[in-house]
Amino acid sequence: MKAGTIETSPQVYARLAGVCYLLGSSTSVFGQMIIPGRLVVSGDAATTAANILAHESLYRFGAVLAFTSVPFHIVWAILFFQLFKPVNRSIPLLAAFVLLMGCAMWTLSVLFSLAPLFVLKGSLSAFAPEQLQTLALVLLRLSAQAYDIGLVFFGLWCILIGYLIAKSTFLPRTIGVLYALAGLGYLTLLWQPLAKYLYPYNLALAGPGEISLLLWLLVKGVNVPKWKEQASGLTSRCS
Repeated sequence: MKAGTIETSPQVYARLAGVCYLLGSSTSVFGQMIIPGRLVVSGDAATTAANILAHESLYRFGAVLAFTSVPFHIVWAILFFQLFKPVNRSIPLLAAFVLLMGCAMWTLSVLFSLAPLFVLKGSLSAFAPEQLQTLALVLLRLSAQAYDIGLVFFGLWCILIGYLIAKSTFLPRTIGVLYALAGLGYLTLLWQPLAKYLYPYNLALAGPGEISLLLWLLVKGVNVPKWKEQASGLTSRCS
């Protein structure tokens, strides 16, 4: 039974990581992009405020989805740390820390996104309606900026994990290269003028790498014998 547990554990890590990847990405996309995209009108504070108040339940649901993505990403970071320890002992730990920083920014983004409800529902009665609408739009822009900073950390995560995949023997190296390219696309968000100039091609880089890794983890998992071989090799080098 002990041997069976050791044999199946990396596969369990891989499949759970794939599930968390799917759930975390889906909730993030719907909560941070699709639902807000239907309600927020860039540069139009009055229309944005009216949309939020008219569809408050939908807006709150989007915030819940966005926040739900955070624990999925935290579990994901832990699983990838366990999965890639045989490749390198320090880089998986650094990658986990980077993703946790991204999760912190995404949590801050959710808090900023909820603040407009507090502003628009009469909590600041000393201000004129136009001022409250403008303040709500500013808070939404801060939420978007915090989310983008989280994506920058995620881009660095992609580069680190892409390197680990390429150096591993239990996952295809091509996926590692594609995943690192996805990270480079996210890193363009460090400088918004460059990101806007390259959009949507910079974010389109994420598609091949993220989708291929997600599908591989869900369908194939990892090559367990090669994972164990690499793990034993690292142990012998460190001893």
